[in-house]
Amino acid sequence: MYRTIVCAIGNGPRETAERILNRAAGLLDKDGSIFVIHAVETMPHYMTTSLPEDFETAAIKDAEEKLTLLCRQMKIPAVVEVHTGSAARVLLAAAREKQADLIILSTHVADITDYIFGAVVDRVVRHAKCSVLVDRKQSPGHKPSRAVETAAHS
Repeated sequence: MYRTIVCAIGNGPRETAERILNRAAGLLDKDGSIFVIHAVETMPHYMTTSLPEDFETAAIKDAEEKLTLLCRQMKIPAVVEVHTGSAARVLLAAAREKQADLIILSTHVADITDYIFGAVVDRVVRHAKCSVLVDRKQSPGHKPSRAVETAAHS
């Protein structure tokens, strides 16, 4: 059992998020805490010129609302946090800050961007100071990741 669990919820299928949250709830100590962390990847300035000025703020708000609703619907008491930045850095920083003893995240079908930029899961597993549980089950209809996804599509 774990006292503090950080759940990384990305832009994947809802079924994956539900599976991760259920796993966290099942592994949590009686008085433990679950932190749901989502990262809105920052984009280079040249890519943001055609986006509305409040794009990042709107993406953060949208992700917070969706994740809070999901936790409420599942009756899983969790603290939802959405940050901007590299997903791996955001997750590792959150785990350190919260003194997590477990990080739960999922993997996806590898695509070319994983080979060029490296996969978030690989970075988290290599650099985490706590245990990491990687959910490898693929949801039906799961598609390979795209190079740039936003929280607005989660």
